[in-house]
Amino acid sequence: MKNSPQPFGTLLGYAPGNIPVYSSDYDSVDPAAMPDRHAYRHHVNGIYTGYKWQCVEFARRWLLENKGYVFEDIAMAYDIFRLHQVKVIDAVKANSNSQTLSLKSFTNGAKRPPEPGCMLIWDEGGEFELTGHVAIVTEVFPDRVRVAEQNVSHHYWPENQHYARELPARMSDDGSYWIKCSFDDANILGWVIQTEDEQHSITFKPLKPELLNLKIAEVDKQGIADQAWLNIANPDEAAYVATNGQQLATLKENERYFFCLSTTAQAELKRATNELHALFMHATDYVLQHPHLLKKFNIPTVVWPRIQQSWSNRRNQMITGRFDFCMTEKGLKVYEYNADSASCHMECGKVQGLWAKHVNCDIGSDAGDLLFKKLVDAWEENDVDDLLHIMLDHDKEESYHALFMQSAMEKAGIKTRLIYGIDNLAWSDNNEVIDSQGTPIRWVWKTWAWETALDQLREEMSEEDQHKRLDAENKSAPTLMDVLFRPNTMVIEPLWTLIPSNKAILPILWEMFPNHPYLLESQFELTPTLQREGYVSKPIAGRCGLNVTLYGKDEKTLDETEGRFDEQDGIFQALCCLPTIPGVNVQVCTFNAGGSYAGACVRVDSSLIITNNSDIMPLRVVPDKFFLTLP
Repeated sequence: MKNSPQPFGTLLGYAPGNIPVYSSDYDSVDPAAMPDRHAYRHHVNGIYTGYKWQCVEFARRWLLENKGYVFEDIAMAYDIFRLHQVKVIDAVKANSNSQTLSLKSFTNGAKRPPEPGCMLIWDEGGEFELTGHVAIVTEVFPDRVRVAEQNVSHHYWPENQHYARELPARMSDDGSYWIKCSFDDANILGWVIQTEDEQHSITFKPLKPELLNLKIAEVDKQGIADQAWLNIANPDEAAYVATNGQQLATLKENERYFFCLSTTAQAELKRATNELHALFMHATDYVLQHPHLLKKFNIPTVVWPRIQQSWSNRRNQMITGRFDFCMTEKGLKVYEYNADSASCHMECGKVQGLWAKHVNCDIGSDAGDLLFKKLVDAWEENDVDDLLHIMLDHDKEESYHALFMQSAMEKAGIKTRLIYGIDNLAWSDNNEVIDSQGTPIRWVWKTWAWETALDQLREEMSEEDQHKRLDAENKSAPTLMDVLFRPNTMVIEPLWTLIPSNKAILPILWEMFPNHPYLLESQFELTPTLQREGYVSKPIAGRCGLNVTLYGKDEKTLDETEGRFDEQDGIFQALCCLPTIPGVNVQVCTFNAGGSYAGACVRVDSSLIITNNSDIMPLRVVPDKFFLTLP
């Protein structure tokens, strides 16, 4: 039927300029036509426009082909509303910033109405949850506007119609122009026009640098009840108490203190988390398209095809990861991305909120209050269609982390089973790994790092032996790598997270996005600039802050840690010391779930290097005005 949803990639119509618009009905994707993630990346004359066939991809392609310029790659469609320039095609091809044109943003209700060729922007929420939306305005009338777009409807456009839909509009007596959203639960931010005339445009006030600082506050000791506050009837809380006791901060002197984060800083952390996740995904795809770069990650070549398969398989999606930041009034810089087996989710998503209730802290809001819900949402979007085995070691911290995540899985309707260690695993008659109850292990979420399984593989002396180890049948006792590397086992976090989690990605990111405001210069070789300004040496697959050394401008050692990664290849990253706030150095950690920001916490230490032994203290988000009054 003409009006039925059309399969993914179907030509739906033509926007002005004869620009094709395609269906983005992802449920109907033909795996043969779209065999891997790279197939979803779209380019026009060598210029990347976006993922097929999303709203942002269409907007960039329309501007590219009709106007000769594009806006920068962004994480979410609503981010377009804050852009201030576009880049002319020749500058894009030359990777130059020399040729740019101004963008101005106008809120819905502005006295300058939209005009054909401008972008209409929706905020996140409702119909456009998480991402927002963008459309190209094609015609403007006193009582309506017409827009062209992708990823809203998957239907054919009527014959000779060059727009997707009309939106009611109205001009008030004072000349302000208002557009009504056709979805009751969505909100139009406004429109973005390429113009030098800023009259009636919104002015984005420069971020006050002091709002990016962290401040420490203390609760009234009289308000702290002398009683247990973590409920040991809940398995995850019982496991947490067995490890840490009835406390968040493990040091006695920290138990009454918490950190304050301004709402402006939280918004910047959200923006950075979303954008950096997108950048790391771009870099991951780039590495997997250039095997000579993959060599720098010290991953056995026998695993490379499995990583490619993992990246290509759209069913095997990442659930969550953690970014580690330095945040001061000088700005926000990311150290690395823990995309594989990240920790601290329970502390962020549950314990710091319960702590606030226990001590009657009503200042601001919990910085992790949405994390659990976001995790549930991410699991609901995943394609787990069988029993999910939760694999963990006998480590106490892994136990409460796994139980917290299990509660999110089960809230999402996923059946789970815990497996402590691997001693009770066995082989079935058809060469599947089975648990102690004889159930095949086909879906896995793990607390173990992928590098642990790789270490087992590296113990095999030759590449031929490695192939035999992965492909042999009916071995006497299954190992961790026997479970994780089986072709019929779907693992979360997926194997491809080895790439963004490895520090070797950092120099590649710097080369792809030089001088990006959230990145620190990173190199495979020590450069004169890094030597002069100060740098950090890191093992590429290190964990827990081990084997890290900080060097000052005179190459004097500022701090260092020892560990088991001293023989690994390393990278060099520009020095960016954590802020010191009365006696402790503070690192901000943000979590994503399903690829978008989900919460934040802080880790503190007397050392300049945060490790797995560093303390966690509560983090609260407070209004900017109140934040500025804090000492």
